[in-house]
Amino acid sequence: MQPIALFLNDVAGSEIVLIILVVLMFFGSKSIPGIAKTLGQALYQIRNASNDLQQEIRRSGQEMKADLNIKDILKETEESLTGPIEQITTDINHTVHYGSMPKQVKQQVTAGNPVEEVSDNAPDQNQSNPTS
Repeated sequence: MQPIALFLNDVAGSEIVLIILVVLMFFGSKSIPGIAKTLGQALYQIRNASNDLQQEIRRSGQEMKADLNIKDILKETEESLTGPIEQITTDINHTVHYGSMPKQVKQQVTAGNPVEEVSDNAPDQNQSNPTS
């Protein structure tokens, strides 16, 4: 047997009959259809009001989202954070590649800023000169 309603799980058939008899005694057989109609209209109005409230909340949330423009803020923040990191990565890549370049390429790259290479045979400038 399926339960009639969630709150009536513990109510037996004889108890339901007793409840119906009490309602008939208090309200009479002629007023019960009017009461049921009024109750149905009240539930309908409550349901409509609930739906209207939910729609209003959704609309205001969408308006707030549009006003805040969250996507653009996140994009700007991401760019401001990734810009320096990308610059550092590029600098490191140039440094690594510059160190492994052939001598001719190094000369072309540093044409405006010549780099002195120290060979193993050249005397160290920090050592004292015995002739002076």
